[in-house]
Amino acid sequence: MLVELAIGDAYGAQYEFADPDLVAAHNDLQYATVREDTVPPGNYTDDTQQTIAIAELLVEGGDWTPKNIAQKFVDVYHRDPRAGYSRRVRSALHASTTGAEFLENIDPVSDTSGASMRACPLGIIADIPELIERTTIQAKISHNTPLGIQASIATALATHYCIYQLGEVADLGKFVASHVKGEWDSPYQEFVGQKGWMSVRAAFTAMKNHTNLADMLKACIAYTGDVDTVATIAMGASVHVAAIENNLPDHLYQQLEAGNYGLEYLQQLNEKWLKLKKS
Repeated sequence: MLVELAIGDAYGAQYEFADPDLVAAHNDLQYATVREDTVPPGNYTDDTQQTIAIAELLVEGGDWTPKNIAQKFVDVYHRDPRAGYSRRVRSALHASTTGAEFLENIDPVSDTSGASMRACPLGIIADIPELIERTTIQAKISHNTPLGIQASIATALATHYCIYQLGEVADLGKFVASHVKGEWDSPYQEFVGQKGWMSVRAAFTAMKNHTNLADMLKACIAYTGDVDTVATIAMGASVHVAAIENNLPDHLYQQLEAGNYGLEYLQQLNEKWLKLKKS
């Protein structure tokens, strides 16, 4: 999951809020410099970095408290600073060395996609009430609004649905809507703004409309707008669906960033995370 999620993020980063004509001209599943104002080709953004934080804390089995989660956010940011964060979150992270400081520095009132983009790893939690509780706790740290929390829970539930093979992808939205408020079963065809529910619904629609990851990834980007988040969520959940073919080109794996927290690290962390799955 973590690798495909990072691929979606890294590929989508070049197209985040890019001109629609630029997206249409270059959306060909190649890492390339489409814009000069974003990360280098093949590098992921805050979407993946904060997902790593959530996955690490789950694997480590630490107490699931706001302070511990915030500490993880601070740690992963300072050990590997990177672009993509909103000014609000980046400022709080930059000014903090501890989780307690981050909780003091962050303005938590937001309904954007930050809490949902990092929620995929929480889908491994087998007990749905526990999943909802833990997802809510992490969402409130930076996105303590009803819409921000709901979008985050929807992402975690979608990954859970796919990991535990609870039904057909066509019924994903209905499943999510049975546990958290929102129009999760309604198709989304518009520009994806910064609201978390937009990215989540767009991801669900892309998942339902495609039977392979390559076409799905291109469809996520074709929305235009906050497309790296759409791709992050869709790839993170869909890779667990047997009926969806993983035909992502090899070069998207091979050219994904290396480094201390690149491809190899993501693969190793993913193996540890998968061991949390209940049989």
